[in-house]
Amino acid sequence: MRILILGGGQTGGTLAELLADESFDVTVVDTDGERLAELKDKFDIQTVQGYASRPDILRAAGAGDVDMLIAVTASDEVNMVACQVSYSLFQTPTKIARIRSAEYTENPGGEQNGDIRFFSRDHMPIDVLINPEQLVTNQITQLLRHPGALQVLDFADGRIQLVAIRAFHGGLLVGRELREMRDDMPNVDTKVVAIYRRGAAITPKDDTVVEADDEVFFIAPREHINTVVAELREREQPFQRIMVAGGGNIGYQLARETEEEFRVRVIENDPRRADWLAERLRRCLVILGSGTDRDLLVEEEIENVDAFCAVTNDDEVNIMSALLAKRLGVRQVMSLIAKPAYVDLVQGGEINIAISPQLSTVGSILTHVRRADVTRVHSLRRGAAEAMEAIVHGDRRNSKVIGRKSTDITLPDGVSIGAIARGEEVIIDHENTVIEADDHIILFLLDKSRIRQVERLFQVGLSFF
Repeated sequence: MRILILGGGQTGGTLAELLADESFDVTVVDTDGERLAELKDKFDIQTVQGYASRPDILRAAGAGDVDMLIAVTASDEVNMVACQVSYSLFQTPTKIARIRSAEYTENPGGEQNGDIRFFSRDHMPIDVLINPEQLVTNQITQLLRHPGALQVLDFADGRIQLVAIRAFHGGLLVGRELREMRDDMPNVDTKVVAIYRRGAAITPKDDTVVEADDEVFFIAPREHINTVVAELREREQPFQRIMVAGGGNIGYQLARETEEEFRVRVIENDPRRADWLAERLRRCLVILGSGTDRDLLVEEEIENVDAFCAVTNDDEVNIMSALLAKRLGVRQVMSLIAKPAYVDLVQGGEINIAISPQLSTVGSILTHVRRADVTRVHSLRRGAAEAMEAIVHGDRRNSKVIGRKSTDITLPDGVSIGAIARGEEVIIDHENTVIEADDHIILFLLDKSRIRQVERLFQVGLSFF
């Protein structure tokens, strides 16, 4: 597959790295020649310097021959125009664009044109819209609903969730074998699909003993998640009081979506933006100031806050405000970090959770790159691991999985089936489930280099057609 990436920034560079590692034919367009030279030196890709929306640049980059265009420049307008030009002049088959501004995505025509689909072939021909701010907002909201979790990932329309958690002293299962989970929770069905111990992956088995500080990935029906979390660490009280540092797009969306569920306060240092927020948020308290102002945080009784979310557009401010909040007594702090190199540096110390908008965006895009019928992809551990939801097609004659028990399916090393969604039914796989046509299979890949083998496993043979 030939893929054209417009924009060589953090997201475009991460995409180029991941896709080049999977042997895709990748070309990156950017105006920054030094950045392109850096990417070309590191990865097996082609580069073109120039403005991504110009027809001559798109032609030079091969827009007429690529299978997919991914527009992730810093400008919504450039991304949209590039998709329009690629559709009108080059008939590029699939066009994905990152659109940040809510003004383009939330009823752009106003109330009188509310039924018009702006992003369609008749208007703005973009096949897939990616909104990083909404992805991050959803991620943080899930974490607020599940205290103690490091990641909460949705599958099967949210009916199944994959959760990452760090096992602590005091958890019921710490120091015991995984098989004992069934004794502790006889009415809860769950499966541990991966364990990371001191950075190294372990394939879990029934006799695997959980140690303190293990990063454990488990899968379960949505309603059982908090029960399983309590098995791996001391039971935590639900969050009630939330403080959000930064009232930009993410801060506003986060406050708007959680203000009915939690007691939310937003800190914003721009007076006009603070007024704008106060007019639009019904139940939130908006505070004018900085998240790095110790006196302000003390005055706002930060020690009584359950969760602190630093979501400004400045990594350093987010890190410093989160560290300050933690030292002042906040139970859990989260920091939005754009630079991927910072994520591993800070997470797991005083900052409980570092959130990368780039990795959230990349996961959404990878859903449309996969060769099998994949409905959802989550990129994990800086792209080294992956969780995906694949739909099974065909019949016993042309499918390698239909009619077989999961134990009889030859999965690549490091790949496990976690759960199956069959209609409205959720089945946690314990190696005796018979796969049926149209099942949604949730898989965990410790090593993403196995993705091609997984895709071939779920593709139907020619006789299906």
